[in-house]
Amino acid sequence: MANSFVHLELNTTDLKKAQAFYGGLFGWKFDDMDMGPMGIYSTFKADSGPGGGAYSSKDMPGGWLAYVGVDDIKAATAKAKSLGAEIKIDSQEIPNIGWMTIMNDPLGSRIALFQPKV
Repeated sequence: MANSFVHLELNTTDLKKAQAFYGGLFGWKFDDMDMGPMGIYSTFKADSGPGGGAYSSKDMPGGWLAYVGVDDIKAATAKAKSLGAEIKIDSQEIPNIGWMTIMNDPLGSRIALFQPKV
């Protein structure tokens, strides 16, 4: 279903500590993937609702980022921009997964768009 939250992502300064906290609090199990120069990306799936991922990066602001599913990443990105969004990462491919756009809404809140690869 388009326009619902489909993925949640945490950028943290200490990935292992975040895994211990969220694993202990919610029982989430994490699956670490080596992403080369990006480092470790750790995915999780909650019992219900969207799953997500966690990573450590100094290039992005810390905290949670919600991804909203869209049918057409280019059209949704253009529409967001026309409505005043500040595009931070424009329609970038996630190999074998889909495409994402990361932006700030007109009030400065960060949100992302996601189109899955079909």
